[in-house]
Amino acid sequence: MKLLQQFPKTVAWVMLLVLLSLWEGCVQWLDFSPLVLPAPSLVVAALWRGLSTGYLWPHMAQTALELVLGLGLGCSLGFLGGVVLGESALTRRLLMPYVVTSQVVPKLALVPLFIVWFGFGTTPTVVITALICFFPLLENTMTGLEHVDAQRLELFRMLGASRSQTLWRLKIPACLPGIWAGIRVAVVLALVGAVVGEFVGASKGLGALIIATQGSMDTPLMFAVLFLITLMGLVTYHITLALERYALRTYVRKGNV
Repeated sequence: MKLLQQFPKTVAWVMLLVLLSLWEGCVQWLDFSPLVLPAPSLVVAALWRGLSTGYLWPHMAQTALELVLGLGLGCSLGFLGGVVLGESALTRRLLMPYVVTSQVVPKLALVPLFIVWFGFGTTPTVVITALICFFPLLENTMTGLEHVDAQRLELFRMLGASRSQTLWRLKIPACLPGIWAGIRVAVVLALVGAVVGEFVGASKGLGALIIATQGSMDTPLMFAVLFLITLMGLVTYHITLALERYALRTYVRKGNV
């Protein structure tokens, strides 16, 4: 326990190596077919082969493009929608049922419809990604605006601040931690949306490649693609954490929060 507290990252890496060693040993000892469960060494070999030959790079670039576009569109709509619904109780009562309805409908069921509307390729996947990831930011922004400290609001009112000044100088900075929490959730869901969207209507991308490896029975390559998806998600999430720390430090330094 003491070692874990002092060197948590080191212990985490050691645990990962132990798990991979156990995985490799169990596959060799139980003589699993690579079709059922490939050993980590086979997965690494498939990953290296795909990267060195350039086979995986276009698929990674396509998924990254859809992730960035869908995340940008979804977060923009989520933030604007959260501000509108948070500032107007009437609009919130009118539109919130439709917003919730858009989230409870299974997104995979919408992919064929979006293909009919937008055709095959990048656009339907971007739309699915945006639809999946905009709700966390909308909900967090709206909730944050509703729960700004009443005394600070009264102070701004007494100072004669306009509604827009109160929004941008008090409410938005005050709910920045909640907004960034929504962005973190949206980042994780955006990758899910991009991969799921590629399952049906795409010929390129990591999600489409998973379907292709399933058809060709190339299980080691399927595990390699899953590793790339996981790595892409972790990198994107940690970039978001870095941006959040920078943004919050900037606002604190300026005395806004």
